[in-house]
Amino acid sequence: MSPLLFEKDDHVVTLTINRPESRNPLGEEGDGERFAQAAESINRDREIRCAILTGAGSAFSAGGNLKAMREREGAFAGGGVHIRESYRNGIHRIIRALWGIEVPLIAAVNGPAIGLGNDVACLADIRIAADSSVFGATFLKVGLVPGDGGAWILPRVIGQSRAAELFFTAETIDAKTALAWGLVSHVAPATKLMEEARGLAHRICRQPPDVLRMTKRLMREAQTGSFESIMEMSAAMQSLAHATADHQEALAAFFEKRAPHFKGE
Repeated sequence: MSPLLFEKDDHVVTLTINRPESRNPLGEEGDGERFAQAAESINRDREIRCAILTGAGSAFSAGGNLKAMREREGAFAGGGVHIRESYRNGIHRIIRALWGIEVPLIAAVNGPAIGLGNDVACLADIRIAADSSVFGATFLKVGLVPGDGGAWILPRVIGQSRAAELFFTAETIDAKTALAWGLVSHVAPATKLMEEARGLAHRICRQPPDVLRMTKRLMREAQTGSFESIMEMSAAMQSLAHATADHQEALAAFFEKRAPHFKGE
């Protein structure tokens, strides 16, 4: 069974981290390529309008493999230069792949999301959590820095002060606190989590697919771009949107008082 399951159902892809016996660690050899291939498949398939990322079993992802770190094996074998390259070609490829997914990405956090697992969840556009979930940026607790790019990722989700609190104390927070801090937007009973995630995905899928991807790109660029550059990009993308058949379908449906049917044209 693959460590990363890829399941397509109509316009929605569900990616499942699939190492439940060890709480879904990430960064194992081959993980970078697995996530890169999954992201490429999503981006290339114009039928796909939304993706969901979750974990198998009781955890979303407990982060890196601490046993492998202790034994200095796998991605953590060798000296500093070797480990640096392992991060670049492994863990960083996971991060870059998920960040580069062009359709909206929902993280359905079904249990602990710790360290790398927490930062992976933060790469999603929307996070919903089971009421039993736990979040933490616990790198310092094991004598490490956030080597996965978390110092860039987490403050953009919950702000500098709260990100610093999580990093510097290495403490975890529960789902209720995560909701209050804006780390997640919804908390659901564990038994209802995937039902809610799929329902949200299907609502997203009702939107015109090409314009949906453009809207996500604008939101991504707006995190680091200047006001003027985003205004220019907005005008350029809007001119493309006006020229689509889906825009005309949306206008027709509005005036005819019916639901639109978007084809990505």
